[in-house]
Amino acid sequence: MRALALALATVAAALVPGLANGMPASSITGNVALTSDYLFRGLTQSWGRPAIQGGGDYTDPDSFAAGFWASSVSERSYPGGTLELDLYASYGLAINNEWSWRAGIYGYAYPGANLDQAGLASRSPNTVEANVAVGWRQFTLKYSRALTDYFGVGTEQGYRGDSRGTGYLQLDATFPLNDAWSLALHAGHTHYTTILATPLANGARDPSYSDIGATLKYLAAAHWSLSAGLTYATNADFYRRTSSFLDVGDTRDVGGSRGFVMLQGSF
Repeated sequence: MRALALALATVAAALVPGLANGMPASSITGNVALTSDYLFRGLTQSWGRPAIQGGGDYTDPDSFAAGFWASSVSERSYPGGTLELDLYASYGLAINNEWSWRAGIYGYAYPGANLDQAGLASRSPNTVEANVAVGWRQFTLKYSRALTDYFGVGTEQGYRGDSRGTGYLQLDATFPLNDAWSLALHAGHTHYTTILATPLANGARDPSYSDIGATLKYLAAAHWSLSAGLTYATNADFYRRTSSFLDVGDTRDVGGSRGFVMLQGSF
């Protein structure tokens, strides 16, 4: 919770001065979206159902950036919570015409969500990560490291220890196809710092996995776009029959091969 408070304070510190001073080079943008499935790092957060999303971003002329983003989520994955609220801030610079770097902090909050809502010991899924990224042309290599337990993973869920230090390494690239179409490619790997104390029935106990994805985007109008994407997450032995926190008999393959369509607006 202290780390989440730090994330909030960092975002506020970056946002408020620029808004108050009204610097001409500053920019404030917003976005809203409706998606058929909210996929995060290859895993569904909405239990395979539609989600509504939106947020806002502020960028100042000194290469600081901060913002917020929210999405509906499923109580089956976040007992007691139906909302994810992300708060983030970062600083970065262009090294030359091709290279750049950025470092920041990112907080994920789930109001009302707690494992005690599923009859387990109290544990919040709120998570804070530090991240650093290097960009070259249209490619971005980024590493995120959890400063807290990773989305509530710990002994309360049957793991050997806490999950602080869990990392996510990702490589992303966007290729403009013409004025209206673009293709985004993604590859990532999540490395957990803990494993299950008792393996699943099939022997799986390590939640670490890799994911890949491709998204085709069409700019339908000045402020509206349509996207369609496919993702694939490995480690099917661990994720193929994930149980809902609300009903252990309600299971779903939260990873594997998944697809989505999205309508997004920006302003």
